[in-house]
Amino acid sequence: MRFLCIYKPGKPETDRPPTQQEMATMGKLIEDMTKAGVLLAAEGCQPSSKGVRVRIDSGKFAVTDGPFPETKELIAGFCMLQVKSKAEAIEWGKRFLTVVGEGESEIRQLHDSPAAAA
Repeated sequence: MRFLCIYKPGKPETDRPPTQQEMATMGKLIEDMTKAGVLLAAEGCQPSSKGVRVRIDSGKFAVTDGPFPETKELIAGFCMLQVKSKAEAIEWGKRFLTVVGEGESEIRQLHDSPAAAA
């Protein structure tokens, strides 16, 4: 089962890059996930001040430059996991949140790809 884990920070966004200690702590978690064979991908996002939002409504596009004020809705990073159950995905999510200290992780199961036609 594949899951997408979306991290929303529990504190205001900053342009400050992670410290060496924060990088080392997260690196250890990523190493553990890799050794366990569950990590498919993981990335942190740059601040929303460097991003845009693209919307479509009635066939018309709107592009809004960051930063975005709704900090509760900002995505700070993600990972994709391949695990045996939702419970296992939740346990990895808890370990991740312990490392970052604040925020929430939305964990969503992904659709499986249909088997390729033979």
